Amino acid sequence: MRKAEIARKTRETDIFLKLDLDGTGKSAVDTGVGFFNHMLELFGVHSGIDLTVKCAGDTEVDFHHSVEDVGICLGQAFKEALGDKKGIARFADRVVPMDECAALVAIDISGRPFLNFEDRLSGKIGDFDAELVEEFLRAFCFNAGMNVYVKLLKGGNMHHEAEAIFKALAKCVQDAVRVVSDRIPSSKGVL
Repeated sequence: MRKAEIARKTRETDIFLKLDLDGTGKSAVDTGVGFFNHMLELFGVHSGIDLTVKCAGDTEVDFHHSVEDVGICLGQAFKEALGDKKGIARFADRVVPMDECAALVAIDISGRPFLNFEDRLSGKIGDFDAELVEEFLRAFCFNAGMNVYVKLLKGGNMHHEAEAIFKALAKCVQDAVRVVSDRIPSSKGVL
């Protein structure tokens, strides 16, 4: 029953997002941003999370609001679906290669949000601003209550850099949300 639905409407975006942490990696994603759709779909596949995202945003301005607001909604849904976090593994880290690139991601679902993004992505991936990868991650981790560390171990093609990061994040999420016990994974007794 680790599921959540979030609806968010602002003057910049109108978003519906649904997730199931115990899914099979099925996704239905339409953000109006082709490259971002691709990243969210592969996030769903590699995390095993079922993910539905529908976003109507002011893409005539640029993609920033849509990408950031989807990150906000995904983080909120993630936090809601985890509830008190009882029994989860909590920590995870992965190195994922993507052709000539490799990314390292480590996470702690601690309730204390922080993003350490070591390498600035800049430039265009098609019509997508690469710097929006970091904006998405910041919105996601701060709304999920997650500490996230990201480092490109080897750069190259920007599409591959972004894909390695999203896949590594997905595998970390898959590992960290696994139920491995019947207790809260904290010496404090609460997360």
